[in-house]
Amino acid sequence: MKKTILIVASLVLIISCKNESLSPDRFKTGTFEIPEGKGYEKTVIIRMDTLQIERYQDRIDTLTIHWKNNFNYTLKMLHPKTAIDEEPIHVKITNLKKDSYEFEAVIGYSNFVQKGEIFKTAN
Repeated sequence: MKKTILIVASLVLIISCKNESLSPDRFKTGTFEIPEGKGYEKTVIIRMDTLQIERYQDRIDTLTIHWKNNFNYTLKMLHPKTAIDEEPIHVKITNLKKDSYEFEAVIGYSNFVQKGEIFKTAN
């Protein structure tokens, strides 16, 4: 009886972990937006494969994106214009929602953590 309960509990756990609506994989490609506020200008982001293109104010930046796992990725500017642009941006997803996720970002190895939320606007 204990084995049956353990097997059923394990299956429920596995099935719940595979729920697509909760998977952060849906944030690896598509079009996204960071709304203006909390230290951010309105930013439109397009992700495809290993590239991320960001448009904000009158500037467009192209970055490489390397996913370490489903909840951590690193961004690196392809054409840095300043010394700070040369530093990698380490991003950690801290909370998943239906069409968005909250994150913490650190530039380089500083102690300053920038928090925000990214909304998926299109696939």
